[in-house]
Amino acid sequence: MNKFIIRFLKRLRVRFNKIGRSSTLKSYEEIEPYEKTAFRICVKVISHPNSEFMIAPMSNKRFIINEELNLFIIIDHIRVEITNHVFHYDVKLSSRDFERVSYLYDTETEKRRTSLEVEVKGNIQNSLQKVLMKIDNKTKKGFTE
Repeated sequence: MNKFIIRFLKRLRVRFNKIGRSSTLKSYEEIEPYEKTAFRICVKVISHPNSEFMIAPMSNKRFIINEELNLFIIIDHIRVEITNHVFHYDVKLSSRDFERVSYLYDTETEKRRTSLEVEVKGNIQNSLQKVLMKIDNKTKKGFTE
């Protein structure tokens, strides 16, 4: 009988713990209007052709600089900082919006990197052998003089 009461109390405690936990968990994230506005600003600045992108590898921050629009944006782990030379806004994005902004940023930087790489490779005029011969000729002249 003693074991029965102990098991019953344990089961009762587990059920009360489950009830308490489920009521505090959110099943969705509420998105504030200013978060939507910050998200839309980021998307538009990322897609703007005059935006410059930088990534800080140690801190994993993403920077967007657009001098035409006078905007400077820092994207850092679910936070977006928007500076327009007059005001500074620090907005916490929902995890879904942060993932979307990061994906758009990474996609755009990859597109720009690819086009720059194609442009650089298109400007190649000499083969490696010709470059080596030019270097050899210049270094031989330097030794003889």
